Amino acid sequence: MPKRILLAAPRGFCAGVERAIEIVERAIEKFGAPVYVRHEIVHNKHVVNGLRDKGAVFIDDLDGAPSGSNVIFSAHGVPEAIFEAAAQRGLNVIDAACPLVKKVHFAVKRHANQGRIVVLIGHKGHPEVVGTMGQLPEGSVFLVGSAAEARSIELPEGRECSYTTQTTLSVDETREIIAALLERFPTITGPAKGDLCYATTNRQAAVRGMAPEVDVLLVIGSRTSSNTTRLRELGAKLGIPSYLLDEADEADPAWFADANTIGITSGASAPESLVQGVVERIQMLHPGTTVETWQGVAENVHFPIPKELAG
Repeated sequence: MPKRILLAAPRGFCAGVERAIEIVERAIEKFGAPVYVRHEIVHNKHVVNGLRDKGAVFIDDLDGAPSGSNVIFSAHGVPEAIFEAAAQRGLNVIDAACPLVKKVHFAVKRHANQGRIVVLIGHKGHPEVVGTMGQLPEGSVFLVGSAAEARSIELPEGRECSYTTQTTLSVDETREIIAALLERFPTITGPAKGDLCYATTNRQAAVRGMAPEVDVLLVIGSRTSSNTTRLRELGAKLGIPSYLLDEADEADPAWFADANTIGITSGASAPESLVQGVVERIQMLHPGTTVETWQGVAENVHFPIPKELAG
């Protein structure tokens, strides 16, 4: 029976998510509802539903926004073609892409401008990967999703090459893929640890640090969130029964019936209210369960919002 809950710190919202949410809220305040948002602003249904209640309208493509309306692009970043299509339709675009994702976009363009072949380490189909690959003409970026793919990928000969990475990958897996690329292409260049964002790295480090003290790990966040999924996978890799849940009602008491200490963390797009909801559910099922914090790296990152919404 659980006696202790150990909360990972840091957990939850990162600076990029906080910025994206604030952009939508400020746009609604400044322009009035509706404000259109292309795709989910971040991967969390609770955040999306909360913004929808305030006046945000989420659309799958730009055709869902009337000509001349205000459209916000998600924190994951979008291909260059989407900006061009928005301009053609006379849409007022506000880009909520995380600055760390934009940094990867700039790196891809810089490598291409230097005549280098660009290899992107990431998960096929993820919005961030789609956006990054869309910074260059189709076929200009080579995607690698695993160490096995890195060992077998064929690149054009006679040109130097560089790699970049999706920001929300597994630290361990990224390291393995980079090593495989270096083994296959010894002269390839790129950041030694990839382009993983601080939040991804810190949240995984917290899980790894608290792992010896917990019997089961609950990861709170959306199944469509890459960084959240990586946290659950890390817990499982460390030998801890690990479960991903989007809200308190999904917590199955059988998961932690025999656990002494329950570890809890949350993805970078999960509100803290969801964490507290899970804590309350556990304490309701097991009165007297204490709550402690495993403190990792303290975060104080803040990204400014676009100038047109400041002030």
